[in-house]
Amino acid sequence: MLEVKSNGNLMIRSKKWVTIIKDEKKIFLSRPHSINGDSEVDSPKSIQRISSLFKNIKPGFDLTNFKLPPLFNLPKSHLQCYGETVYCMGTDMLSRCNQADSPVDRFISVVAWNISTLRPPIFGFAPYNPILGETHHVSRANLNVLLEQISHHPPVSALHATDEKQKIQLIRCQLCVPKFNGIAVVNEVRGKRQLKLLSRGETYEMNSPDLLIRILPTPGVDWDGDVRIRCPENGLEAELHYGHKSFLGLRGSHRSVKGKILETSTKRTLFEFNGNWDRTVTMKDNASRKLTVIYNAEEVYSGLKTPIVNDLQGVLSTESAAVWSELSEALMRHDWEKANEAKNAVEEKQRELLRERESKGETWVPQHFTLTRNKDGVWDCLPIHQWVPPAPIIVPLS
Repeated sequence: MLEVKSNGNLMIRSKKWVTIIKDEKKIFLSRPHSINGDSEVDSPKSIQRISSLFKNIKPGFDLTNFKLPPLFNLPKSHLQCYGETVYCMGTDMLSRCNQADSPVDRFISVVAWNISTLRPPIFGFAPYNPILGETHHVSRANLNVLLEQISHHPPVSALHATDEKQKIQLIRCQLCVPKFNGIAVVNEVRGKRQLKLLSRGETYEMNSPDLLIRILPTPGVDWDGDVRIRCPENGLEAELHYGHKSFLGLRGSHRSVKGKILETSTKRTLFEFNGNWDRTVTMKDNASRKLTVIYNAEEVYSGLKTPIVNDLQGVLSTESAAVWSELSEALMRHDWEKANEAKNAVEEKQRELLRERESKGETWVPQHFTLTRNKDGVWDCLPIHQWVPPAPIIVPLS
């Protein structure tokens, strides 16, 4: 443990996290997930302890508002985890999408980038559920990323990332619906993702796989399900399937991904790919039969840096790293009593704000996005501003 005073700020640093304190403002930042998925925690929770959480829950129960004890929390919010999939990369996969010359090469780059946004989940741990109005604002070089929790019931998160130099815009609206089926928790990830290459006039639309948390008979956690990527402007689409081992652990491939790229109009398959998203993915050109590695996890996960505070005064009070700082620091110190107090304090403050709004007849409105819901109950969001400004928290490049 190292404590350093600089420019009137107190910095407390360890190998896994850093806390910055000035006046009454505290910011806690922890390392991003590694390829092994063990960046901030010391050991997985026992299956008996995890099973005890579900002893009074019936199959089919919606766990959206389930309160998890701090013992099972990662020291970061869901917003931070979502953001890390965009700004924490060993290799800039996003810029490659715009730099390829041909529409086909750009589409292949988008498929590879989409695979790179998966992060290894950790069995027995989950991030904090963001509070209403919570934000997370981080920059990496020219890429500026802004997230906001735009609804609490149901929990809807919005992401807007832009690179003005590359003319890239990323918009994501995400709602997770976890349900317990008796032996596992299936976390359905709903919402639309759009990647816009503005200088190319192309918009790529895609969805997300679901998160499968197996409790019995063999505990584990994997990304699972089908993903479709389509670009109306170049007439191409991709179908991806993320797989996992069977519930007994005897069949299937761990962290597998396979799929194809095809012409939308003719449904003719141009390329097929197969591999593992935590290792490599190889693509076969159906015309030439040539094999090419389009994704290498080592490039994505190598050299990941912990974000740092570049402008402490610019960090908003709604920033995830500030909202949860007391709880995160208590978790890393294994001070469970203080962790419970810190979590209760955040939740009680939210209840007070809700009571205050209700007494005044006010309706909460997102600061950075507009939120809509269609007649089918599908949520969508749009950023208020075209470009995300540079953030007070940055990811160092070296």
